[in-house]
Amino acid sequence: MANTSRPLTVTDVQAFWMAMTDERIFKMFLILFTHILFIYINIVMMVTLRSKATFCNTARYILFGHMLLNDTLHLSVSLVLYMLSSFFITLARAACSFLVLLSATTFTIAPLNLAVMSLERYVAVCFPLHHCQLATPARTRLAIPFIWAAGCINVLTDVWVLFLAKPPFYLAHTICTHEQLMVAPWQGLKALILNILLFVSVALLLLYTYIAILIEARSASSDKASAHKAMKTVLLHAFQLGLSLMSFLYVFLESLFSRLPFDIYKELRFANFFVVVILPRCLSSLVYGLRDEAFKPLFKRHFLFCGSWVKVGPP
Repeated sequence: MANTSRPLTVTDVQAFWMAMTDERIFKMFLILFTHILFIYINIVMMVTLRSKATFCNTARYILFGHMLLNDTLHLSVSLVLYMLSSFFITLARAACSFLVLLSATTFTIAPLNLAVMSLERYVAVCFPLHHCQLATPARTRLAIPFIWAAGCINVLTDVWVLFLAKPPFYLAHTICTHEQLMVAPWQGLKALILNILLFVSVALLLLYTYIAILIEARSASSDKASAHKAMKTVLLHAFQLGLSLMSFLYVFLESLFSRLPFDIYKELRFANFFVVVILPRCLSSLVYGLRDEAFKPLFKRHFLFCGSWVKVGPP
């Protein structure tokens, strides 16, 4: 594992400011605009969910609201980290650890939340008589703290190891990235293994719930319309998981592009960051929300503040 924790030099900062061309400013504006737009969209969707009591007391909408909150936090922290690194603003590693902890935790929570949403659809179709008892609003809300606890284990170990180091290390100022918090080489391998286990486990769970719902849909006693709708929902969760997995391609593509001439590499590096890292996180919740027939008309009405606080339908 390469050592990426060297301190910035005066030459590094001078080189950065010399590189502040119109093209670089445009790219920064594009990333800033994209983050703000989708943060606004997520906030509007959260307001829409709060506009009807049905949404607030239904398990899948509670989990959808949690997805929106998680993605909004992730986008907000990612934007802060991007702006700090873009302007070479350094933070003490102790302060940086809070931002990295929130960023890494919200990244991990996304697939865990998808897993719980798929389980809820599985129970609704395969055990319809018990769904009301198993997937109650109280139990759904109780599951959310457990999702957060599972999501923060990986990065918490890195923060713990950081604070075991001597004060000069964790009080030193540096560009705020996850790599800057790593003290030992084994931490990178640990993070890779845990992330692979996480996404493989969620993928297997989605596959299991899809097959179980498919078998139920073919049985004579099932509600075929509901089962087919649930199958499409699980497939959508698989698509959302694929969007999350795209973030893992970033480092691989970065290493491939680095072998190209510098001018080409510079352009492809930005495209890689924008398409592989930013857009999947932005699109995941929006795709889910626009697919829901009960939610979509209310969201469209709230989007441009038209009727934001007007009672659109029966609660």
